[in-house]
Amino acid sequence: KFEFNPKQGIDNPVLSLAEDHDPSDLWSLERPRFCLLSKEKGGSFGFHLTQELAKAVPVVCRVDPGTSAQCQGLREGDRILGVNDHIVEHEDYGAVVRRIRASGPRVLLTVLAQHVYDAVQALQGNSAHVSPTLGPGVRPRLCHIVKDEGGFGFSVTYSYQGPFWLVLGTGGAAERAGVPPGARLLEVNGVSVEKLTYNQLRRKLSQSGEQVTLLVAGPEVEEQCRRLGVPLAAPLAEGWALPTKPRRLHLQKGPKGFGFLLREEKGLDGQPGQFLWEVDPGLPAEKAGMQAGDRLVAVAGESVEGLGHEETVSRIREQGSSVSLTVVDPEADRFFSMVRLSPLLFLESTEAAASPQENCSASLVETKDLPVEDTATPLVPCGSRQCFLYPGSGGGYGFRLTCVASEPRLFISQVTLGGSAARAGLRMGDVVLEVNGYPIGGENDVEKLQQLVEAEPPLCLKLAARSSQGYEAWNYPGVGEVRRDRW
Repeated sequence: KFEFNPKQGIDNPVLSLAEDHDPSDLWSLERPRFCLLSKEKGGSFGFHLTQELAKAVPVVCRVDPGTSAQCQGLREGDRILGVNDHIVEHEDYGAVVRRIRASGPRVLLTVLAQHVYDAVQALQGNSAHVSPTLGPGVRPRLCHIVKDEGGFGFSVTYSYQGPFWLVLGTGGAAERAGVPPGARLLEVNGVSVEKLTYNQLRRKLSQSGEQVTLLVAGPEVEEQCRRLGVPLAAPLAEGWALPTKPRRLHLQKGPKGFGFLLREEKGLDGQPGQFLWEVDPGLPAEKAGMQAGDRLVAVAGESVEGLGHEETVSRIREQGSSVSLTVVDPEADRFFSMVRLSPLLFLESTEAAASPQENCSASLVETKDLPVEDTATPLVPCGSRQCFLYPGSGGGYGFRLTCVASEPRLFISQVTLGGSAARAGLRMGDVVLEVNGYPIGGENDVEKLQQLVEAEPPLCLKLAARSSQGYEAWNYPGVGEVRRDRW
């Protein structure tokens, strides 16, 4: 529920700095509060927003009794400074509402009481410095683990009435899925483990079958969150090795239109949603990758969650002859519904738009023969595994392939931190055995790779880890590149 009700002011007292506080110490006032809210059955978080004419920061004008908002301590008059990990103090009212809608079933709000906000404004003119955010790459991780011959690849340790920690098996499924060493376990398949006993946790893991999705936080993340006072909340998470993803479709209207039908139906949560059907063969929608049964979650990057059919249609028509739609297929819809998070929170992760390195072409490099002392130990693959990768918005997968003239092998010589390849579990030194089912190790690999990388994603790599005695990649100045592709 959001209400736009502009008014000149709210009748609450303003804190007197001179009488109550040292103006040189902003932290003596009060730190911002964090409210992790979950949607009620009716599809609302249980609070209403308004905007004062004189101030841009949205204000909570009402909190419904007995709702998640009230239970989490949200109060009338609170100023919204942050939505998940975005500082929104200087964003307009509509942008803040869109961010909250895009957060889906759960949202983390950073708020300040009105008297504290006014005091900070009087001191410094803004309050952005009291709204802490987590640094790049220092966030909880949502990791999807697929069981292999060694199981999930982790064991659980805990203290009496304390948190659960994961102990990883070297090279196991959990490590490949991006679970960091010494990680604290926060959720299993979207359910908090905070109040579970060890036996309850074991049962939950065994009920997961062949795959499980864990929300975890490594020691560095725990420490930074503790220092900043930020909760280890799921809406802050990065996605690692997720089994599915939202898809962004770019459609250019043709003479016969876009070629799809939008229909309102009940979604998995029982709430009305907008679904795409009757995708006409050969028309722009099909060419862009639309599939019958996809659910529409955003138009031009803006969430349409909670909007009615007519308003959604209006949003699409406003885009004219060129429109960008973000959709999820039924499998993705079920996955994000299970973990109780919006797919839009992971759109940047799956498209890997953040890193300049990843947007660059990842190249296949042929190097000179290695020195004798490095080539004396042969490359020994240690087991094999499959990784599925999707390109980022810049077309890159975020890794570099290297081959050595004297060896019939390709291996991963660089993995961009936080990129698509890293999230899929690629590690530097992995040997490439197959690409999209095609065995690698012959004379015509370069030509064959040219065709494979131009195929429709995902890119499927079969990999083997190098032995601990394997060699390092050597790149000499002046060595020409065999070819350069966007991976």
